[in-house]
Amino acid sequence: MSAAQLAAQIRAGTRRAADVVEERLADIQARNATFNAFTEVTATRARAEAAAVDAKVAAGQDPGPMAGVPVAVKNLFDLEGLTTLAGAKIERDTPPALRDAFLVRQMRSAGAVMLGALNMDEYAYGFTTENAHFGPCHNPHDLTRIAGGSSGGSAVAVAGGLVPITLGSDTNGSIRVPASLCGIWGLKPTYGRLSRSGGFLFAASFDHLGPFARELADLALVYNALQGEDREDPAQHWLGFAPVTPLPEIGGLRIGMAGDHFTRGGHAEGYAAVAAVGRALGATQSVTIPDAAMGRAAAFLITMAEGANLHLPNLRSRPEDFDFATRDRFLAGALLPAHWVQQAQRVRAAYRAKALAIFDEVDVLIAPATPYVAPKIGQDMIEVEGVSLPVRPNLGVYTQPISCIGLPVIAAPIADPVGLGTPGGMPIGVQLIAAPWAEEKLFRVAARLEQLGICAAPAVRS
Repeated sequence: MSAAQLAAQIRAGTRRAADVVEERLADIQARNATFNAFTEVTATRARAEAAAVDAKVAAGQDPGPMAGVPVAVKNLFDLEGLTTLAGAKIERDTPPALRDAFLVRQMRSAGAVMLGALNMDEYAYGFTTENAHFGPCHNPHDLTRIAGGSSGGSAVAVAGGLVPITLGSDTNGSIRVPASLCGIWGLKPTYGRLSRSGGFLFAASFDHLGPFARELADLALVYNALQGEDREDPAQHWLGFAPVTPLPEIGGLRIGMAGDHFTRGGHAEGYAAVAAVGRALGATQSVTIPDAAMGRAAAFLITMAEGANLHLPNLRSRPEDFDFATRDRFLAGALLPAHWVQQAQRVRAAYRAKALAIFDEVDVLIAPATPYVAPKIGQDMIEVEGVSLPVRPNLGVYTQPISCIGLPVIAAPIADPVGLGTPGGMPIGVQLIAAPWAEEKLFRVAARLEQLGICAAPAVRS
């Protein structure tokens, strides 16, 4: 049952939010050890929030569009009364949050019920969610494989059926990579669309927050609920909002296929996914995003520098308490010459201007989301086009050039990865990319793909 259907039943009084919460808590207790998705379960809070929803229904009041829907968030979102760990041992010494993050408050206002915090890469710096302190997340489609990251717990909790909706963050691909590898829907909105206040950021000039869901309608449901002006986030550009409805009408939309950079650097299954989506939509125009590889290189340098600057005090005083891989990347960022970072910002700005110009030609671009299906847990290297490459950074080869310039993206899962011929029948997705503030176009294209049976969350077979 979708979250939207569940909320409708609870509002109608045919199901109780309290019963739903008890079912979800029991399921999490039984199965979370298999997936390692949750790092904290907020059972007491969830029961109280569910009781409040049921009380509103009994009083004839509308508890909201997400009435009684169980949700969870990446553990970089503040949850009142809990320490925001951001996947790090160091943060265990931090006092508990005094209030919920802005987006958590928005979901709560819509009637959602919070079940807890989810596993992630330390400080959101990674693409695999193999956390040195909390252990790796296990992909529900094959428990020996990674979930992707850094929002791995958020993707696993949805793909594994523990909760229908979660929130994550995306700096260089941390929503889209795990959505692709776990076979669910994910949304990275336009930079500045959703408030980030109350979130433990990684690189503030890149960071986006957004949702995951198994159903496209649920992705729209939570995206609409998350809207709101928040002056505490200086990056938010509130322009007002018209709720999106995923209707499969794409007449008049110009759809292109991302070429050049997005047609190399991966395995056959990534390209096959894009080709399947392109055929379904009748898209034949190939569009080059100029200098995408340079934009990705700039993203590497800028995120290294911003992340290192944020964590410099702890790098000096507590280096042994970091995950060694995270620590070493931050240390490298701290040692970057200033003129390298400045030049990277110039490249980023020039690249953004060129990329935005392509939306004079097309409305939506299709590109791979990940270069291959989920690698094995503990796998360090992978062969791509005859070259052995490190797994972790290469997972962002197609996502980094998009997030570094703030474009909105829906990660859309291929409905039949077995029929597509993916290795082991593992899931894979595509990116649907639009100009800033054009999320509504993405939902229209996604709904069309869902209607055609091309994109949907595949069933877990493991």
